[in-house]
Amino acid sequence: MVEEVVVDGDITLGQFLKTEGIIESGGQAKWFLNEFEVLLNNTRETRRGKKLSHRDTIEIPEIPEVGSFVILHQGEE
Repeated sequence: MVEEVVVDGDITLGQFLKTEGIIESGGQAKWFLNEFEVLLNNTRETRRGKKLSHRDTIEIPEIPEVGSFVILHQGEE
């Protein structure tokens, strides 16, 4: 199941991971992205500062209970 996440303004991958409760603090983002395969639009992403765009998809296949996400920027179609 793909969960839609609506954001207002810019958000980075690290902020997303923290906001969704996948990590506890922003400081864990670098470690998490190096330890686990995080797919952004089906490509591995290791940059915590990577800005997420409207309709970007995020998957963490090694942790199936986390699921998949699609980013939706508020006000965009």
